[in-house]
Amino acid sequence: MPQFIKDGRLQADSWLLLRPDESGALPLPGVAEGQSVIVPLASWLAGVEGWRMRSGAVGVYLSPDDDPSLLQPYLAELALVAVDFPAFTDGRGYSLARLLRERYDYAGELRAIGDVWADLIRPLWQVGFDAFLIKDGKVLDDADYYNTFSDSYQVNYRQPLPLFRRRVTRQ
Repeated sequence: MPQFIKDGRLQADSWLLLRPDESGALPLPGVAEGQSVIVPLASWLAGVEGWRMRSGAVGVYLSPDDDPSLLQPYLAELALVAVDFPAFTDGRGYSLARLLRERYDYAGELRAIGDVWADLIRPLWQVGFDAFLIKDGKVLDDADYYNTFSDSYQVNYRQPLPLFRRRVTRQ
């Protein structure tokens, strides 16, 4: 079972991630009434009103090639947006996170899903993610996942000033 990290610690995950089957259909008949679900962007856009009427909360996940601007009109009502990382080496999700946080001002939970390892938590956190569904089979220890390094040179969502500017202001 995948492990879930939020607010820097392991927690129980109350959301059910629904991925389409081979035919493209979502496995909704097996979902309990009131269960919070995360659905693909295409499913959300195809039936917004139906998803809004569900008794459980609904979150949306973006694939690396999805356009986050399509989700912009709905961001204020979504408690959770997830970004899928289909491969450890696919970095497009980092850009999606920055766009959601900085351009579209998304303030809810931003979750990394897919091929997510503990090694990625700090860089993902720096671009705006605050929840991580670690790939099944990846080992987690009791580390401080957000503070593996004391500082960073580059600008990011969490630190908008580059190191040389921070050094000048500290003097």
